[in-house]
Amino acid sequence: MDAKSYCDSVRIELTQWKAKLYDVIRKTESLAADHQKKVGPTVDELNVIVDDLNERIELLAQECPVEWSGQKDEIEGKISQINDKWKDVWGVMGEPEYGVGGA
Repeated sequence: MDAKSYCDSVRIELTQWKAKLYDVIRKTESLAADHQKKVGPTVDELNVIVDDLNERIELLAQECPVEWSGQKDEIEGKISQINDKWKDVWGVMGEPEYGVGGA
């Protein structure tokens, strides 16, 4: 896969994750107060991840570095972290766990 195709693919995947994270964050707002308190720290982490995703999506939209090895590992680690946090919040909400490709 060439760098441009990889960048486009990653940008699309990160945008999809951002939408999923916004959805779960929005759904936590309707939880009972005790459940909101349980997921509060995780929701804060999700908001930080969304901010990071915004930066990466913007970077990928503007430029596509030829050398991706270091950033690719970092992005894949971020996607793994997103999936873990996603499961944490859905677990507290009593919803089925959705991961990559879910929802």
